[in-house]
Amino acid sequence: MIFVLLALFIILLLLRLPIGISLALSTITVMLFQGDYSMSMVPQRLFSAMYSFPLLAIPGFVLSGVILAQGGISKYLIHTMRTWVGHLPGGLSVVTILTCMIFAAISGSSPATAAAVGSVMIPAMVNNGYDKKYVMGLIAAAGTLGILIPPSIPFILFGITAEESIGKLFMAGFIPGILLTVSLIVFAIIYARIKGYGVAEKYPMGERIKSLKKSIWGFLLPILILGSIYTGIATPTESSVLAVVYGFFVSIVIYKEMGLKELRNVFVETINITSMIFLIIAAASLFGLYITNEQIPQKIGELIANNDVQTWQFFIIVSLILLIMGTFLDAAAIILITLPIFFPIATLLGIHPYHFAVVMVVNLEIGMITPPVGLNLFVVSGVGKERIENVVRGIIPFILLLLFILIILIIFPSLSTWFPSIMN
Repeated sequence: MIFVLLALFIILLLLRLPIGISLALSTITVMLFQGDYSMSMVPQRLFSAMYSFPLLAIPGFVLSGVILAQGGISKYLIHTMRTWVGHLPGGLSVVTILTCMIFAAISGSSPATAAAVGSVMIPAMVNNGYDKKYVMGLIAAAGTLGILIPPSIPFILFGITAEESIGKLFMAGFIPGILLTVSLIVFAIIYARIKGYGVAEKYPMGERIKSLKKSIWGFLLPILILGSIYTGIATPTESSVLAVVYGFFVSIVIYKEMGLKELRNVFVETINITSMIFLIIAAASLFGLYITNEQIPQKIGELIANNDVQTWQFFIIVSLILLIMGTFLDAAAIILITLPIFFPIATLLGIHPYHFAVVMVVNLEIGMITPPVGLNLFVVSGVGKERIENVVRGIIPFILLLLFILIILIIFPSLSTWFPSIMN
């Protein structure tokens, strides 16, 4: 029946139904066919899945990310980065990566990061002599930092589903996020030197300092979010609210780039994104109930135990599944569908929860830029007004780079576990 469920789910997706509705309908259909479930429990399960205080962090971080993009904060951040490092060989590539990193430390979303930074940097880099395919590939790849560098919506969902500390999961993603950022920068600089890309205009020191003063409010936002969490002043949910209040204050009072018209657009976009995520959460909870009652994780665990599967073999199997699913499903949906199956097995094999969480999220990052239907590819294609196949041509070297980082993170679990271990 689990194969019937998955087949129904894929068919409904191919009919272009939203992910949440496809998952809920396929699960309910299988439950009705088996006749062992009371349908009165379906609405109870759907609503109880969303009744969680930690989940309130999701609309908070989504809203803060939309404010960042539309309230002028991201524009000033990009300009500051450009004045300081844009004149170096490959400088605009570095500007793009660093801006994605800062945006990631606010929004927690990869598509939002790629869209916000891409809308500004694609025309700027093309005008400075960069190949457009390479530029779109770079932004799609750097955009994936949105779900690895804390705060991260997938880490929030992982923590709630696996009953792990969200704050410590955020810390687990910090070193891998920096590692990936540095790797992207090194690759971009070397590639720019080989291709002879981009030396933009060099700004005088006075202009650099002026731009830094103007954008300092944006640089303080990730410090506010992460500092309040790591010092114990606020929970991730509370810090998301602080980020929203701070973002509104800066955009409306200081930069004066947000009025009533922009406020409406901000709230509409936030509601659209949040409702999609929460619909997936509710549907995945119903799916999780079914596979738990059918003892799917236990059966897979017995199969692994009986066949003496090693940890590295388990990571390969999980990575292949996640990479395939990542090409056509949202990261939130993948975590909520697969974690109830994979997590008990990872625990059985002695894999640290934070190590497994980071490996899972990096796999999802790669999936988001893997053809044919990686989500970030479509986002960048839309922003860059270019055909999807041209984005794919530019993304291939970055897929290889992320796969290399994934292997490093699998081999060295301390990169994911050390930082959370020092947190009281």
